[in-house]
Amino acid sequence: MKIIVTKNYEEMSRIAAEQFAEVIKQKPACVLGLATGSTPIGMYEGLIEKYRAGELDFSAVHSVNLDEYYPIAPDNDQSYRYFMNHQLFDHVNIDKANTFVPDGMATDVEAACRAHEDKIDELGGIDLQVLGIGQNGHIGFNEPEENLQCFTHLTGLTESTIKANARFFASEEDVPKHALTMGIQSVFKARKIVILASGKSKAEAIKTMVSGTITTACPASLLALHPDVTLICDEDAYSLV
Repeated sequence: MKIIVTKNYEEMSRIAAEQFAEVIKQKPACVLGLATGSTPIGMYEGLIEKYRAGELDFSAVHSVNLDEYYPIAPDNDQSYRYFMNHQLFDHVNIDKANTFVPDGMATDVEAACRAHEDKIDELGGIDLQVLGIGQNGHIGFNEPEENLQCFTHLTGLTESTIKANARFFASEEDVPKHALTMGIQSVFKARKIVILASGKSKAEAIKTMVSGTITTACPASLLALHPDVTLICDEDAYSLV
């Protein structure tokens, strides 16, 4: 695992945006694995700036998102489809028909999970996957458990994750209690992974992730098994290592 420690969130975001921009330039029809939450917003802003400056063309890019709340409508302002539209897709020339987010309103959940997994394979795999990390070490919505799922699946959210996400909703009670998420092997299909972390609240998780011990109690620690992972984090997030 390559580790880049930055002074602050802004520098972390800039470096991450540069890595994604490089993939888009080298392979205009690339497949990007995208994530939501507050951490990658700065990176998305950097990509939008590069697009507006004429440096990037998203017209042939495809994207696959890590996860989506369940159940939730795509036009709900807390859905991850809405987030991606608002934070990135609406501001660049990507064809939204080429952007894939798990179906948060699926009536057949198993079929929706299979369809998302099949889409990754149909696209030939993900060229670059961005991940955040939860305070408890989760990636996507793969929460710490004794057993982890390989592929896209429906999962319950832990109390700590619900509390962490409550700030985006009117109240904690409004946070969906389930989500559709890519599994560990789904994530590992990506040829390259970038994981981002910012702030002291992520320091314990980062310490565990890079400790050299692999445990499902910290799903992010499994990334040590992937051949091409870069951790980009600020000094606060790296402060306990």
